[in-house]
Amino acid sequence: MKAILKIQFLIVISLFVGCKPKQIEGIQGKVKRDALMVVSKYPGRILDIHVQEGDKVRKGDTLMLLDMPEVEAKLEQAKGAVSAAQAQYQMAVKGATNEQLDQVMAKLDAVTEQYNYAAKSYQRINNMFKDSMVSVQKHDEVYMKYQAAKAQYNGVKAKYNEVKNGVRDEKIQMALGTYERAKGTLQEANVAYAERYLIAPQNMTVETIALHAGELVLPGYGVMTGYELNKAFFRFTVAESKITQYKVGQDIIVNSPFTDKDYRAKVVSVKQLTRYANITSAFPEYEMGESIYELKALPQNEVTDLLTNLTVLLK
Repeated sequence: MKAILKIQFLIVISLFVGCKPKQIEGIQGKVKRDALMVVSKYPGRILDIHVQEGDKVRKGDTLMLLDMPEVEAKLEQAKGAVSAAQAQYQMAVKGATNEQLDQVMAKLDAVTEQYNYAAKSYQRINNMFKDSMVSVQKHDEVYMKYQAAKAQYNGVKAKYNEVKNGVRDEKIQMALGTYERAKGTLQEANVAYAERYLIAPQNMTVETIALHAGELVLPGYGVMTGYELNKAFFRFTVAESKITQYKVGQDIIVNSPFTDKDYRAKVVSVKQLTRYANITSAFPEYEMGESIYELKALPQNEVTDLLTNLTVLLK
């Protein structure tokens, strides 16, 4: 009986020893990535969300579709302004049509006849006035009609010369400027309308989606956050007693203890952490009086298989 109890005790002890957690040796660090935030430049209401939290997307993928009726209205206004300005410019370049020239010529013929008649009438009245055969009032009335006919004739003749000789260069340049300004307004409206698609800025993971379909998005509001996949780095917290072992540009080996896989990396920066970071460090593997440094290393091979904030060891 005692032998059986002894054997059972040894089995329990062996199981306890076997269940003892594996001691992790080395300087512990984390896999870090640059955080990204997707924001909207213009207000709109979410029509559809094309991704879910946890998805990996590529640069240029559509994340959300927004409804922006105000931008659509401005786009139609800009298209109308471009059409009108283009027509004005083309008319300035081509000049008057044959129908317009015929109309001006007909009007010129009419006012010419009126002017000639008024000139003859004034000449006769003026001769009679010299012989004191008409009153001053009658003379002045005929003279006034003569001057009015002359002014009308000069105005129509100037219009005829303008239509016949074409539009002045200044007016053409003015019409061209109006046309170019309208095209710029249309381009701006098209850019704003394209912003209804929220696009992934880089290859990234989708961590959080702040809004849902049907909700209103305000300009500059972060509707989605994630991490950039292609720019991972290793971050280690090293005490001053060990930091002298590492230099900027040094090649190091970083191990993932849970997958037992090694990664080659290069030290790119070593900087001292602020005092509050020294005191509140999660891994106090140093004396309280020591200064603490942050060691940053960039992997030399692909590490997309490593999740963000995964624990790694510096060998």
